[in-house]
Amino acid sequence: MTVKVLIPTPLQKFTNNQATIECGGANISELIESLETHCPGIKKNLCDEQGTPRRFLNFYVNSEDIRFLEGTETALKDGDEVSIVPAVAGG
Repeated sequence: MTVKVLIPTPLQKFTNNQATIECGGANISELIESLETHCPGIKKNLCDEQGTPRRFLNFYVNSEDIRFLEGTETALKDGDEVSIVPAVAGG
């Protein structure tokens, strides 16, 4: 199973400057582990010490925010697109 992952510019240093990569995983947790295997060091920038996504990063599966789905247990299927989007704050 292959999932397309859109990588934000600040994290592309872990992906050899690639904006998109393909990985596998049955859910977001497994996808993060797959990303770490293919791009060593990326996980510590995606997750905190407990393994949960950092609060300033948003994960989307086919444009749906995983916070409103099943979180890191959100199921993935072949051909899905996962976007990692840094949160933006302003005032």
